[in-house]
Amino acid sequence: MQRCPGIYCGRIIFDNDTVSDCMSCPSGTRSSTSYPGYSQVEGKIQSLCIPCSLSFASNDWFYLGFMALVLLVMEWYIIDHSIRRRTLPFEVLIIHLSALFEISLAALLTLLAFSTPIGSFNLKSCGAYRISDWYTLFFNPSVNFKDTIRCAQEAVYPLYSMIFLFYFLCLVHLITIRPWVIRWVSDSKAPNTIYLTLYVIPALTISHALFSGLIYYSFPFLTLVSSTISIAAHFAYRLDQSMSALFFKSFESIRSVIILFGHWLLHAYGIIALTKFKNPVVTTSLLLLVPFPSVFYILTSKFSDPSKLHIN
Repeated sequence: MQRCPGIYCGRIIFDNDTVSDCMSCPSGTRSSTSYPGYSQVEGKIQSLCIPCSLSFASNDWFYLGFMALVLLVMEWYIIDHSIRRRTLPFEVLIIHLSALFEISLAALLTLLAFSTPIGSFNLKSCGAYRISDWYTLFFNPSVNFKDTIRCAQEAVYPLYSMIFLFYFLCLVHLITIRPWVIRWVSDSKAPNTIYLTLYVIPALTISHALFSGLIYYSFPFLTLVSSTISIAAHFAYRLDQSMSALFFKSFESIRSVIILFGHWLLHAYGIIALTKFKNPVVTTSLLLLVPFPSVFYILTSKFSDPSKLHIN
């Protein structure tokens, strides 16, 4: 049987052993022509929709972790700036823990929902081999430049759809769990942690819908760059830019220590996601450089302190 046009169009076999025309493969399957080396695995029926049976690659897990971390960090930032405190009192800490619980629960339920069978933690994937796998909508083939065959599908199942479910569950948990938590907080600005997050989650959902493929292949670099810029901005907001003040104020309270080590953990996550521990010696050596951006800023602060710039 002749191969279907395009990369992502496929055929399915019905119960009566008849074969469909070229079409979009159902969810959880992918056309055999879209796999690398498909010519070696083709049988009598070409362009067959094959069920996803691959285990998650390490990069897939790091990508899912990154998507969860982005929302968690943004929620923690919103909480920290909505309820301003120099220290970290219990009433603020409990909101931070609530955000962590909401996102962790959403991630757990998402993994259970996409398991085969449901609830078994047995996740199967179609794999992601090229950036076009994330944007099949733009690769519908045209027959004789006249008739277009609609073959848009989730070729990277379930990496694309599970993020939407994750964000939806985070939104549900936000409006069902968070109000009960902020009842114990005396600060009048505590409800802002809900209102602002209601803008963040839809924004992240739209970003995922449009840029998921780009994010999948660049998230280690995004993590490293954003954590470096963030720690520099954190230090830049200090009024006293002397080396001693920057160093000692980083450890003057639990809040400052958590912010500093949080940036270091994000930087370490980016390094591990980039190297995937393929060479433990190289990865370990790079992890020793995690504090470097912070140390570099502190040591060079005297050269960039605006108060020491004079215009003659």
